Amino acid sequence: MVVVYIVINVASICIYSTKDEKCKADVAIVLGAAAYEGEVSPVYRERINHGITLYKEGFVEKIIVTGGIGEGNVKSDAYYAKEYAISMGVLAEDVLTEDTSTITEENLENAKLIMEQKGYETAIIVSDPLHMKRAMLLAKDAGIEGYSSPTPTTRYQSLKTKIPFVAREVFFYVGYKWYRIFE
Repeated sequence: MVVVYIVINVASICIYSTKDEKCKADVAIVLGAAAYEGEVSPVYRERINHGITLYKEGFVEKIIVTGGIGEGNVKSDAYYAKEYAISMGVLAEDVLTEDTSTITEENLENAKLIMEQKGYETAIIVSDPLHMKRAMLLAKDAGIEGYSSPTPTTRYQSLKTKIPFVAREVFFYVGYKWYRIFE
């Protein structure tokens, strides 16, 4: 039964990874994925690029980039994400930073606080496809009216990169679902 339960969750995560609900929303919340002193990681860059596309195509008016200060950095991941978005043509006043989080749950809870402060009600959640199922559950629990839009240019393309990612997501997704039961 445990194996069946795990297989069902793997299938659910994989199927959900193709779900793109992009629509007109107040903001895009780009979930963090590390930055190194001076630049965003390749994974985070692709997430930001998707947020920028949503912005330039008129789906959102603002982008919230997320991520606290990573090990070895002086500035937050969100700081570097904002700098990158501005360098790609997004107006500085249209990029909001959530710069205290270290995990996805905090990304979303803190982004929700920013949304409340600014009067925003809806968000497109941006991350890698295999991260979307858990991210959307966390967004719902944070009280965000959110819509899934996985980045089409994810760096997780090969089986060698997808298998560890989906294994990690199954672990955290199942763990979070069980945590919610006993909370």
